[in-house]
Amino acid sequence: MQWITTEYPGIVFEASRVGRLKKEIWDAPIDEIERILSEYGVPSPPELGKPGTYIQTTPRRKLIENRKKNDIVLIPVGCTERHGDHSCSGHDTLQVTQIIEAVRRYTEKRGYPVNLAWPINYGSHPYHHIGMPGNVIMPETVTRETLIHVMLGLWNDGFRKQIIINNHGHLWVLESALHEFLYRYQLPGIYRVMDWHRAVREFFTPCEKTGWETDFIHAGEHETSLGLLLFPEGMIDMTHVVDEEGKHFLPSGHFDTSVDSCRRPHRWSEGEGHMAIELIGSPHGVVGKPSKASPEKAKRAVVAILRYLTLVIEEILEAFPPGELPPVDEITLRSKEEMEQYLKWPEEPGWKSVYAITGLP
Repeated sequence: MQWITTEYPGIVFEASRVGRLKKEIWDAPIDEIERILSEYGVPSPPELGKPGTYIQTTPRRKLIENRKKNDIVLIPVGCTERHGDHSCSGHDTLQVTQIIEAVRRYTEKRGYPVNLAWPINYGSHPYHHIGMPGNVIMPETVTRETLIHVMLGLWNDGFRKQIIINNHGHLWVLESALHEFLYRYQLPGIYRVMDWHRAVREFFTPCEKTGWETDFIHAGEHETSLGLLLFPEGMIDMTHVVDEEGKHFLPSGHFDTSVDSCRRPHRWSEGEGHMAIELIGSPHGVVGKPSKASPEKAKRAVVAILRYLTLVIEEILEAFPPGELPPVDEITLRSKEEMEQYLKWPEEPGWKSVYAITGLP
């Protein structure tokens, strides 16, 4: 494996299409970063209720036209969670929807608008979030089953290339849902789940180049900066910022932060008991220093995720244009003949609903 180095020994990029894209953004002057943000329409008002943005707000005939140009769907997953006194409990959901809306705007201008599903706005939580006012904690089985059935319904409607984009600390639940969906239904498609901030973790590294002063962590410098850049005025109120550090009972160096930037032995989610629960250790719902936030700090990282998601979409469509999928008998235990009717576009002659073979549990 070959690597592309930077001026910082700890930050390198793989010599691949993805790595070269990241390095280009890493080296881009600020005026180029601003130009790219403008291409994607960042910042823009939220579009959750705007006609034509989401599958659920697009007239059916227009939706069918869009699907024939691009049958990829982005499924954003957020939560309802305390993000300090200065932010709102919809922070994670708004953060991910603002990003995917920008990607849709960009792809629409280029003639292949990506499809967006309305967000999953309630999620599961790690144990240490228990009891915190503002957190709405769903059991893992509820989150998992919700996502599985969202995936199934979208698949039945012809959206068989699904990218689940996470912005909350329940990644293990979403990964489990993706695999259970495939075990349970054996449906061909392209599926992936990602923590978007981990996908571009290099751009959240504290250093002179990025401008960050702290590590990425819940409701701290990074998330507050993203909110200042992406959210409408009034959703972040810096007059009520409180910096907090969690209470730890054991030495540090074992558990990493949100983007795994320190390459520590454990991801943050791989243990409990070594620190106080959030209600006791960080009662305002902050772990870090949101006081250090500014919208300028978030710009390069936002450009990185926008360009990366665009690359993911383009690579999938290059390999499998709308209506085409990997070979059924090579990625499932089903046969091409068995699936022929179900793989047609919905409602075209000969099509059958996939619920004829899956049913509902």
